[in-house]
Amino acid sequence: MEFWMKIAGLILSVLAGGILVEIFKKASRLKLLLSFSGGFLLTIIFTHILPESYVHDGKVIGYFILAGFLLQLVLEYFSKGVEHGHTHLHSHEHDHEHRSFPLAIFISLSIHAFIEAIPLDDHGHEHGQNLVLGIILHKIPVAVALLTIFRAAGYGRMQSWVYLIVFSLMAPLGLLIGEPLLQVMKIDPVYILAIAVGMFLHISTTIIFESSEGHKLNFMKLLAILFGFLAGMLIG
Repeated sequence: MEFWMKIAGLILSVLAGGILVEIFKKASRLKLLLSFSGGFLLTIIFTHILPESYVHDGKVIGYFILAGFLLQLVLEYFSKGVEHGHTHLHSHEHDHEHRSFPLAIFISLSIHAFIEAIPLDDHGHEHGQNLVLGIILHKIPVAVALLTIFRAAGYGRMQSWVYLIVFSLMAPLGLLIGEPLLQVMKIDPVYILAIAVGMFLHISTTIIFESSEGHKLNFMKLLAILFGFLAGMLIG
């Protein structure tokens, strides 16, 4: 995939999520896409990216994956789980005086988007295109959840879309300046990929485990997850 096509895909996927909110109004109707993206991401991680990462430097790569997993835990403390489809705000968070709360979500999601895009230049692994596709698929429901939350918090349509457009630029920014930053800091891109993998592991497994309601897996969500697994295996 060409460099500028990746950037366009990363931006358009976020904008597509916003358009879907305008059309369907409720993020809950797009849960199946979220489940599919979780299954897809998990498959390409286990079948392609993890094996290649361990071949590169198996002695320490696991620590970077764990660091990414823990980093995602910290980010989700502030994002309230938007990465895996949470859109619920407590009643007191709808007040104007609590409008800074969505900004915490925005900042944490932006950090996540920036970091996950750094290894998308295909350095350090052979399946960069699959990872790009997985991220693009995942960004659609994330954008849906983010725009839904800003609307629920009392922001107008214009202001919500401005935040969403700014958010759509975070991943392209990571793709554009990530490699030069790594060169300046003399960091091998494979270690940033490992951190991103740890983040994706947390997100994808949480999506799958949270697909159950009342400890029972919805049949349509199960099918979406299985189709995600199948797509991840076929595309590789």
